Formats: sequence, structure tokens, C-alpha cells
Amino acid sequence: MTNQPLSLAKQLELLRLEYEYEKEAFRRETAVMGIDRKVRRGDCWFPVSVGRAYYNSLDRFVVEILREADDEADHNFEYGRAVTFFEQDAAGGLTYLPFKATVSYAEARRMVVELPSEAALSRLQSMQRGGVQLFFDDYSYQVMFDALRQVMQADKGRTAYLRDLMHGTQPAAWGAAPAQPVSLPWLNASQEAAVNDLLRAKDVLIVHGPPGTGKTTTLIEGIDLVLRREPQVLVCAQSNTAVDWICSQLASRGISVLRVGNPARVTEDMLAHTYERRFEAHPDYPALWQVRRTIRQLYSQPRKGRGEHFHQKVARLRERADELELRIRHALFDGARVIACTLTGSAGTLMAGRRFHTLFIDEAAQALEAACWIAMLRADRVILAGDHKQLPPTIKCPAALRGGLGVTLMEHLAERKPDVVRLLTVQYRMNEALMRFSSEWFYGGRLTAAPEVRQRTLLAEIDEPLEWVDTSTMPDAPHEEYVGDHYGRINKTEARLTLAVLRRYVQRMGLHRLKEERVDFGIISPYRAQVQFLRSLLRHDTVLRPLHRHITVNTVDAFQGQERDVVLVSLVRANDEGQIGFLHDLRRMNVAMTRARMKLVILGSAATLCRHAFYRRLYECCNHAPLPQVEGDEGQAS
Repeated sequence: MTNQPLSLAKQLELLRLEYEYEKEAFRRETAVMGIDRKVRRGDCWFPVSVGRAYYNSLDRFVVEILREADDEADHNFEYGRAVTFFEQDAAGGLTYLPFKATVSYAEARRMVVELPSEAALSRLQSMQRGGVQLFFDDYSYQVMFDALRQVMQADKGRTAYLRDLMHGTQPAAWGAAPAQPVSLPWLNASQEAAVNDLLRAKDVLIVHGPPGTGKTTTLIEGIDLVLRREPQVLVCAQSNTAVDWICSQLASRGISVLRVGNPARVTEDMLAHTYERRFEAHPDYPALWQVRRTIRQLYSQPRKGRGEHFHQKVARLRERADELELRIRHALFDGARVIACTLTGSAGTLMAGRRFHTLFIDEAAQALEAACWIAMLRADRVILAGDHKQLPPTIKCPAALRGGLGVTLMEHLAERKPDVVRLLTVQYRMNEALMRFSSEWFYGGRLTAAPEVRQRTLLAEIDEPLEWVDTSTMPDAPHEEYVGDHYGRINKTEARLTLAVLRRYVQRMGLHRLKEERVDFGIISPYRAQVQFLRSLLRHDTVLRPLHRHITVNTVDAFQGQERDVVLVSLVRANDEGQIGFLHDLRRMNVAMTRARMKLVILGSAATLCRHAFYRRLYECCNHAPLPQVEGDEGQAS
């Protein structure tokens, strides 16, 4: 055995640091942060009203919570997250209700939460002016702690083998190369090679997919072919959104998918694949529902009127209910070719006792190693897909980050075992001019642009695909402002300049053409405060308002996996000291730069940013665009 348990012990120590740090930060914020700020952050709805309450198909007591405010801003409520309720008194003081609930699913203005008991409902209904906010997520940490301990303690079997393989020096095992590799002419050569090696890998394979290289396409083909050899596979990702995306792609091929846990976006198409919806549709469900209803009716009787055989009757009914529920569960799982869930969701009770030969983890570069092991405990081999040159996991504790908690399993394997990495090399998103810098800096110059996108542009010969608008050349060069740990920094002058640049581009192309060709735009900033200010400016911009459905403004993290025809990036940082904060994490910049299909405009202070070699080189590769007129906020409503 290697010294791997020591390495895992270190991870466990760092994970505990992160846990304690985040828990304390939550406690502090809950105590001092105002409701308005929590609402703006997307962590709170206030005020709310209580809708109907009922038992869902899984016999969980749930209640609808309705958002009364007109604001439909983004929020962070999603399946599985813990929430707490509070009531505000006339003086503005808050009283938190003495129970936690769990989100079943959430829409823009409605969510369904699972209550701990029926008694909690009456307390909710008695609130005069109530709200709901996210609670500290203890569950995710606990299942990661448990997974790491199980891996550390394993002394034989497949888990011990994979642990020692992934952190040891022995090479991964491969099956014999077939005399005739699988031919997939609709894939490019690098995608086809990755799929063939995925079929041969006995232990682990990494599908490394840079932006726009068809990572999901490759993964879907791999899953499809593996299912010709295996009865069932497990597909996981860190986020519900990523799980939903791959589920939709598999389902479109006619592959039977069972989605364990509810989707991030509640649509009928996605709900149709969920365990809960399939459970309700099973022929045995009406009988189960009737048995459960009878049990609840029995318990609703006064104690004195229950009779001497009450408990025996209830016990028989519960036994029947358990039998029916188990029968339905087995039927659903056995009938599905793909079981899909988040990494944390793979630890749920529905998954108890289930094992798979092959596990696919999508967006593996955004998942902590501990989270990956939750699912890997159920598998004999693992296929990791993602890009460790893009966004890493979010680590909030500085000590945990310095200690290396953010180094993912995918990143570790890519460095230590390059023989298991298959790089996809043809990208289908960006024209060649946009792709070139990212390819050279992050991917060793190995990427090529597909012929159909290589020269694609909007304004042909009169437009430069890659531009930098240098804010430090403005007469009164803008400076950043610090607005708090969560929101980061803001640069209002640069925000106004960003919209001025966009207005100029819109006017050059013409509103009619933009609408006819359905050109879409993205405005990206690393800082939440800048994003919110840009959104507020955009709402009042008379020139851009007709295009509001075609313009998305969001953070870098929120743009991961997305693309737009035209992208503007507001970097915000502008100071005399050359401080650039987390812009030092170049992976975040790689994401921002690779969202554009045909045009990318970077706005930032070259005087501040170009002290860093990366930004200096990027600046040198860009066309330097002239400053548009921003005095008087032209285009803005008065």
C-alpha cells in the first residue's frame, strides 16, 4: 500500500477547515446581514406566502412557498438545499422558526420545500410577514467526510485499488486494442480516438475538452457505446444544471434515463425523467397511495378511539407500503439504462446498495476530489470529463485553498498520469482569431478551428474579432471601488463605457439586421457588483432596450458552458498599485475569453493589468479599439 491514506487524511483536514470557515461565515452573515442584501444575493425570498401543502409521491410532506415580490432576479435555491424560515416583526426584528426544510424544486417565483413534520406547517401559516433563506449546507460536507473515511479505510477491493492507482505510480490498465477500432465518421479524429480509448480503459480515462471542442458530444457517444456492453451506467456531475444537460442529450437519443433528484430548471421535459414523476406513473402507485392514505387516516383518529389492534393494523399497512415502494423502486432502477444524479446525490438512500461498472463524471474539473469519491465508491472504473484549464471548485477558506484543497482529482491525474488524458483538439465555437490566444497560452497551441467557423464574423472586413478598450487612456481614468467580500469590486465608469461600446456596435450593424439574424450578446464581469450595476444601466438604456432578450449580463462563473455571438468582458480592476485580486486565477479569464463565437471586446485598465505577463501578452494580441463617447451617458434615459 502507498502512503495514500496520509494524502487523504490531509484532504480531510483541509475539508474540515473549509467546513468550519463556511459555517462560521454563514452564522456571521445571518446575524448581521440585512434582508435586502440577502435578497439581492439570491439567498433569500421576502416576503413570501404559503401555498398548498400535501404529501408527494415519495410520501414526503411538502408545502408551496410563493415569492410575493415582482422581482424575478436570479436566486440560489435548488433541489436538495437546506432552508430556514423567519418572521419579521413591526420593529424589523427577525425571529427564526425552530426547524429546517429542504428544497424539492424551485422556479422563478415558486418553490416546493419538504417540511420535517405536519406540525411545522401551522407555524408557517401563522407568520404575518415571513421569508425564507438558504441555510448552511451541512449535508454535502457530511457525505464528503464519510466518503473520504471509507476510501482511507479500504484495504482491499476495487476502491482500495483505485485509490492506490490514482495517487500511486503504477500505470492504469488497458484492454487490448481491437483489430478494427470503432468508426464514428460524424466525429473528428480526436473525438473518435477518445471514444475508442474510453472503451479500452479498465480503470480511468480523462476526456479533456477545451471550450467548444464537443466534450459533451464525445461523452454521449461514449455512453451510448458502453451501454452496448453494460446493462447500466452511472452519470454524475457536480451541479444539477450539468446533470440536467447531459440527461437531455441522452434522452434525445432515446436512451432511458432515470434522474435521481429534481432538475435545476423545472420543465416538463426534464421532470418526465425524474424518479418522482416515474414513481407516480408506475401501475402500483395508486395502490401504494391508498395504503398510505389509510395509515394517515388511522393516525388522525383520536387516541381513545383507535382500538386494541390499532398498532398491529398500522404495522401490517406499513409492511404493505414498504413492499409496494420497494417493488416500484426496483422496477424503475432496473428499467433505466442511465442513472443520473449529482455527486452528492449518489449518496442518497435511493442509491443504497447499487453498484456500477462504469461511472461518468461530467464537469469533473469543478468537483472536489472528496465529492468524486462519493460516486466512485459505487464504481469499478471512472471516466472523467471536463477542462481543468477552466473554472476550478469554489474554495472560500484561504488556508484550505493554500493547502491545496482546490486541486481536483482530474487536475491531479492530468499532471501525474498524462497517459490517461485524451485532449479534444478541434473547436467549433470561435473563429480562428479568437481561439488562437487561448490555444497557445492554455493548450500548448494544439487546438484548431473547424473549417465552418474559422473565418466566421459579423462585419466581415471592417471588424476586428479581438479588441481591447483601454480604460487607462481615458481623460479621467476610472478607478475601482471595493463594495464587500461577496460583491467584490465595482468600476462604474467602465460599466458605462461597456454599454457605450455595445451601443456603437449595435449602431454599426443596425438593429434590424441584429434582430433578423438573432445575434446574441454576452456581458461578463468577474465581480457580482459590476454585473448588478451593468444590469441596472441596461434596464434604462433606450438604444439597447429593444435587444434586452438578446443580451445576457452575468459573472464568469455563471457563463461557464455558455456561448454568445458577441461578448464584452469588463475586468473592473484599475488601481495605482497594480493589484488584480482573483484575476490572478487565469482559468477564470480563460472562461471569459472563450464564450464568444465571432467577436470579443475586453475592457480594462492596461496600466493596471499589463503588469501581469498573461494580460500583457493578451493586450499585445488585441486590436486596440478607440474609446466611444460616454459623456452624458448617451443612449441612457434621462
